[in-house]
Amino acid sequence: MEVPPPLVLKRPLYVPSKTLMGPGPSNCSHRVLEAMSNPVLGHMHPECLQIMDEVKEGIKYIFQTLNDATMCISGAGHSGMEAALCNLIEDGDVVLMGITGVWGHRAGDMARRYGAEVHYVEASFGRALSLDEITFAFEAHRPRVFFITQGDSSTGIIQQYIRELGELCRKYDCFLVVDTVASLGGAEFLMDEWKVDVAYTGSQKSLGGPAGLTPISFSKRALTRIRKRKTKPKVYYFDILLIGQYWGCYGTPRIYHHTISSTLLYGLREALAHFCAVGLKAVVRRHQECSKRLQLGIEELGLEMFVQREDERLPTVNAIKVPFGVDWRKVAEYAMRKYSVEISGGLGPTVEHVFRIGLMGENATVERVDMVLSILNEAIQSSKLGIKTERSKI
Repeated sequence: MEVPPPLVLKRPLYVPSKTLMGPGPSNCSHRVLEAMSNPVLGHMHPECLQIMDEVKEGIKYIFQTLNDATMCISGAGHSGMEAALCNLIEDGDVVLMGITGVWGHRAGDMARRYGAEVHYVEASFGRALSLDEITFAFEAHRPRVFFITQGDSSTGIIQQYIRELGELCRKYDCFLVVDTVASLGGAEFLMDEWKVDVAYTGSQKSLGGPAGLTPISFSKRALTRIRKRKTKPKVYYFDILLIGQYWGCYGTPRIYHHTISSTLLYGLREALAHFCAVGLKAVVRRHQECSKRLQLGIEELGLEMFVQREDERLPTVNAIKVPFGVDWRKVAEYAMRKYSVEISGGLGPTVEHVFRIGLMGENATVERVDMVLSILNEAIQSSKLGIKTERSKI
């Protein structure tokens, strides 16, 4: 029997316009969207390689690093997590995961698949880890690799002490891996100064680029470790020595590793260009000011932030407690149905407990903050009214 062409593909493509105020992706600027409409280039064409070089310089700036091994992984933010662990871990290595939400557990799952002996140091619910808690775990487990998320998008927690963790890892001859997917652009991050060995981030959050390319950087110390491995990294696609040759990181002739999306490169290049033009400090300040405005608005509405300590709140992904008796799904559905605005629920440990409001990139503005506060309040009141109506019918 011949399978016929699907009828759904005979209809024109329709993509609605939405304001993405969830934990990511954020809305792309017109500049980024227009860049992605340019003609496709071959993955080894000199023009494409030139754009890759420009992207590489932009990534060095946002990470504040001079690392040669700075590039992108072709994949979503998870590919950065995979690449970091895949290249550093060999069978039997002790790996310690810092837990402030869902992502440390996700990284632990990956590390086990690469043959690691995985241990966890877990923060109290709604809190960041203290330096004492981490130091105690180092004493107990003597890890070869330590993974921490600077900003956990599942809980809205920002982890302090990254600078001190760099020193701690050097003391224990441990490699520090920092996930900055949700935090970069909303919090200070100084890769070289803080002695971070591997850092990666998301292109689709505060950078305001398209999802699908993950900026990542490896320190010289990490690169030495990788070159001295007893065995090759277990996944060819994530082998940083090969990807780095494709990206022209090591002063050797470029090789074909995979077919990169030139379209995604255009978008990321323009997102980075805008980020660099505004300036790193100014971008961070804007995200933090918007988050503070949102937090004040939440308090005025009689709502409560999930993270109690202000200095532990992630500016880019703000977690708000769902009021008693309110169905978060109905609130999110109301905002989307009436205003085409995304407000998300919780993830992992915060499922059913919080709303998550993202203030990233194009959406980190005073106007967007005021808009989402108004819509959230209206949606909650509508939800409460619906509950009262249903009860009156009983």
